[in-house]
Amino acid sequence: MSPAERGTGSALVTDILARHLPGTAIGEVVPLGEGMENVAFLVDGELVVRLRKEPDPERRAVLVGTEAHVLATVAAVSPLPVPVPVFSAPELGCLAYRAVPGTPLLALPRPRWEPHTSRIAELLGGLHAAVHGIPVDRMADTVPCDVEPLPGWLEDAAGDFACVSTTVPRLFHRSVEAFLGASPPAEPDHLVFAHNDLGIEHVLAAADGYPVTGVIDWGDAAITDPAYDLGLLYRDLGPAALDSALGEYHTGPPDPALIERAVFYARCGVFEDLAHGLRTGTPGYVDKSLTALPWLFPAT
Repeated sequence: MSPAERGTGSALVTDILARHLPGTAIGEVVPLGEGMENVAFLVDGELVVRLRKEPDPERRAVLVGTEAHVLATVAAVSPLPVPVPVFSAPELGCLAYRAVPGTPLLALPRPRWEPHTSRIAELLGGLHAAVHGIPVDRMADTVPCDVEPLPGWLEDAAGDFACVSTTVPRLFHRSVEAFLGASPPAEPDHLVFAHNDLGIEHVLAAADGYPVTGVIDWGDAAITDPAYDLGLLYRDLGPAALDSALGEYHTGPPDPALIERAVFYARCGVFEDLAHGLRTGTPGYVDKSLTALPWLFPAT
């Protein structure tokens, strides 16, 4: 059952707060945003209340409980602010936390933050290093293992491209088709605990595009390929940004296999984001996907 079916927007949030924060005065409840997996509300400009869209109540409860534990674990090591839970209501798919200040990079005009891309990438590289350093065995019973064989990524990318091909300028098609017809990289030889969805929609910054003020939406955290989130960084910020991030991520020379997989994930994932933007009428996803095509699929 979706949040809309479980109650209506601010009324549902007000009811949840009355039960879990009794005696607290509740003023303005406004929609904050909606993604593929969550809908969020802002209460009095300070408290974020997020509702999972997952229809299965048991899975919804597990997801919320898991995310609350993940946030507490990540907050202990992250060099950037992350949400810290105030309360959770797993049976309702609800997680509440103090608002992390800032605006998602996706929602800011690109010219505001693009001059700061290198520094943003360095900060994210440091965050990835810290989070990926959390021992896998410490998180293995908390989060899922999310690893799909790389040939499956190509199959999904081909399906997504078929859905968006008329939006992708023709000058990129030959490069895209060559990629989809090639063999994928070798599978990863080790896995890490990771955010697992760290695109620019989850990176917060000040209104002028810098500094970075936090990283949000840890609901997809998993044991996965360390190259995946680095690939999202490459997809959204570009090749120079990946180099900057790797400078903070590695203590030694960059791993060519890691970089190859990061680029692979970026190229596969851009069509999913483009399809999402077109399907939901979200210009930010469309614009960032089209902006990335020249470095992901250089015209031939």
